[in-house]
Amino acid sequence: MVVGAALLVFSSCKKFIEEELVTTLTEDYYKTDNGLEDLVKSAYAPLQWKFTGEQSYCMYNFGTDEFREGDQFNNVRYNDYDANLNANDAFVNGLWINNYSGIRRCNQGIDLISKFDDPTSKVLGTTAQKNLRIAELKALRAFYYLQLVQQLGGVPLVTTVPTDPQYEFPRASIEQVYNQIMTDFKEAGPALPWRYTGADRGRATRAMAYHFMAKAYLTRGSAVSDKRGQKPTDMDSAVYYANEVITSSGHALEADYGNLFNASYPDGVIPQLGENGSAPLSSKAKIDANNASNEIIFAAQFSSNLNLATNTNNQTHLFYATQYDAGMPGMTRDFFNGRPFRRLRPTDYSIDIFDKVNDSRFFKTFQTVFYRNITSNTGLAVWTAANAPTPSLVGRPRVGIGDTAALFIVNPRSNPVLTSDISRMRFYAIYARFKTTAPGGAITEDFSNNKYLTMWKFADPVRLTNTNNEARGIRNGTFARLGETYLILAEANGRKGDYSTALTYVNALRNRAAYKANEARSPQIWQYLGGANTLNATAASNLATTDLFTTNAASELYPANVTSTPDRFIHFILNERTRELCGEFYRWEDLARTETLFDRTKLYNADISPSFAAFHKLRPIPYLQMIAQTVNGKPMSAADMAAYQNPGY
Repeated sequence: MVVGAALLVFSSCKKFIEEELVTTLTEDYYKTDNGLEDLVKSAYAPLQWKFTGEQSYCMYNFGTDEFREGDQFNNVRYNDYDANLNANDAFVNGLWINNYSGIRRCNQGIDLISKFDDPTSKVLGTTAQKNLRIAELKALRAFYYLQLVQQLGGVPLVTTVPTDPQYEFPRASIEQVYNQIMTDFKEAGPALPWRYTGADRGRATRAMAYHFMAKAYLTRGSAVSDKRGQKPTDMDSAVYYANEVITSSGHALEADYGNLFNASYPDGVIPQLGENGSAPLSSKAKIDANNASNEIIFAAQFSSNLNLATNTNNQTHLFYATQYDAGMPGMTRDFFNGRPFRRLRPTDYSIDIFDKVNDSRFFKTFQTVFYRNITSNTGLAVWTAANAPTPSLVGRPRVGIGDTAALFIVNPRSNPVLTSDISRMRFYAIYARFKTTAPGGAITEDFSNNKYLTMWKFADPVRLTNTNNEARGIRNGTFARLGETYLILAEANGRKGDYSTALTYVNALRNRAAYKANEARSPQIWQYLGGANTLNATAASNLATTDLFTTNAASELYPANVTSTPDRFIHFILNERTRELCGEFYRWEDLARTETLFDRTKLYNADISPSFAAFHKLRPIPYLQMIAQTVNGKPMSAADMAAYQNPGY
């Protein structure tokens, strides 16, 4: 069987992701060393799917406590959990097809490389070379199964290439799938290098295998009422493998959290009186630096070469932006702020769970300032001798390109901004989260489903072509970074009751996230949030203590039914994961694995409909996959499909 027409073909001088279309291949090609190398590389192609369309936010960020709907939403079934989320859903079918496509390529590569025997080959001539590629494919196969089991539960286990056509694929149990995942990762890890740099960056590594093995043990062992084959040693195993990644892999945390995403500007510094003189810009070099971060353990690779890129490339930059290009005076659509599809708006929970005074991650995650990018000065008021702050400004426009166009004030409800104060502010749009006409008066809100905080982690101000409507971004799609490994290790230790060790890893991230001495920060900290007007370090104030989960700490927003220390610790870790990983395509799976999806989403997501139910902890099995199968040689009947399907669908 031909594995696929689009294979990744590389040379040593090209980046690992670069690809070309091959359309004339036969099975014999995959029995050569070059063909097998291409087959291994082709097994990476399905990784891109997660980031190439609206399935990215729908299956991982929608329908959770972190995000609700913007005003231009598609696929709302994933946030509302209405009847349209069913077995006919295109995204669950895409999840199935892409992951099994990867599994199919892995199986064929493992089979053919095991049989390959050519001592003269420079790439597969030795046992060590062959074992390296087989390990790579086993790590990928385990990863693809982990993607499937977290979303769908038990799925068919296919680990060999059938010699005859096969039409019956019974579902394995969740326990059996996890056992296969553990086996593959355990066999793969020791044969792989800890990490790659240069042209091979993007390949599976020991750090990748051990990170996801730790995550698999954590996920299996998180189950309380669910049956995942959990074992008493799961947390010990999660601790072991996560610790191996942190201590032995050579990956390291970025010194500044913002360095992970800084292709666009961090908020905080408002230019003075239009003197900036230009709209903010970015560069491909910043995207390249983000992609090359040593904190990133595993990522889907995307090319910035128009001739080599896919038809979609990474589109995740589209979905989080507010509508800045309409309704904001001085703003028009540009590359820097992106194309605003307006799909996701952060919930109040996502805004409130951050310590905005001491922890820099809030203002390095959400955009609160837009800078004027319209160059025309026509009709703008100018400074006069009577009101100019300095004589040099007389006759110049009071606002200009690069000056503030809009400010989103993130004040708490307990400190509403007076509308009289807003009226005295400079000539830009003000969106106050909470405001009032008089102290003690009625409180109103400016944040809406059209004007809200933009999450700018995936902002891509470069993209493949020079049109503002270009959807194809050039960021890689991150699956794992060391910041999450720290949180896996923290959670596993806490689940073992070792809270002191758990806080060691939480506080390593909090120390990184704290403001450093003389670091620029948003004036909102002292204007609206109760912080001091100082540039002192905040590490000491940002550290977590056991009081945060041994008591009902107000900062943690615990649901009312969460009353014990072990339960509060799980919700504390979920809060930490929001503070560190907000929007990074983990949340739905985090809530599902911790069995908190229903309660937390109902509590924190104002758009959830009454049709949301506990069974939504799994996705539906795709109808198109069932009708392609047989049972005892006959097409699946309605009863067969009902038995095959997840409960509730």
